[in-house]
Amino acid sequence: MTKLYSKKSTIILFILPAFILFVAILVAPIFASGYYSLFNWNGFGKKTFIGLENYRELFTSDSINFMKALGNAMLLAAFSVFIQLPISLGLALLLGRGGRKGERGFLSIYFIPVLISTVVIGQLWLKIYNPDYGVLNVALRAIGLEKWAKIWLGDEKTALGAAFVPILWQYVGYHMLLMYAGIKSVPPEYREAAMIDGAREGQVNRFIVIPMIKPIIKISTIFAVTGSLKSFDLIYVLTNGGPDHATEVPSTLMISMLFLRNRYGMGSTIAFLLIFLCFFFALLIGFAFRDKEVVA
Repeated sequence: MTKLYSKKSTIILFILPAFILFVAILVAPIFASGYYSLFNWNGFGKKTFIGLENYRELFTSDSINFMKALGNAMLLAAFSVFIQLPISLGLALLLGRGGRKGERGFLSIYFIPVLISTVVIGQLWLKIYNPDYGVLNVALRAIGLEKWAKIWLGDEKTALGAAFVPILWQYVGYHMLLMYAGIKSVPPEYREAAMIDGAREGQVNRFIVIPMIKPIIKISTIFAVTGSLKSFDLIYVLTNGGPDHATEVPSTLMISMLFLRNRYGMGSTIAFLLIFLCFFFALLIGFAFRDKEVVA
């Protein structure tokens, strides 16, 4: 067996199927998107090479509104990092401390939204936001705040925030579970030693638990930011980018270019930029979370 695995040809033979799938499913489409982004093409007829014209138009044309869509995605990323992740971390710290009755039950409850189809989640929140019989407006009217009742997804001033709420809510449990698993891997002896030395629960979490789950927090941050840049399904179900592009994000704009405006080259340009931005922010976050070297 040792001789078998020592042969390079055998190792290559085992790796080759996975490598072919990786190239065919991931690498090749990325290069294809980059290639098609250099053309003016409707997806069927003859391609016309235009170089970087699609990129110039994307950032300068008022009719495309890419910068607004990108700004919405970046705003969602900021909310995910500074609102969603702290809530997830707080819940994980509460449940991860141990000794709580019904701990497993709470984990299951918080994780349920992640398991439900995003389309179903969208339909549920459409019912909540309905201006006539939606739970939100009915509750506001019941407590005497009828003037606060709005057409939440139909008003440009409230549509973006209303669309962000279910996105942030749905994945709180996902990040919480990742962090909870990390907290459970922290040796209990560290916590016990700190408590014996007089440390309070908050100090234990701040100086022992959170530093030890830093790799998990880094992964959650990468997932939150890149997931925000790629956000599509809930926005599409709730508002389809409206009203008047108020909730437009790059993915909904890309779908519009590909299937409504028949601009395959421009759609490929948006796709290629999204790939680049996801890689860029993943590297940037990894750099921000790097361990600082101690200089003697």
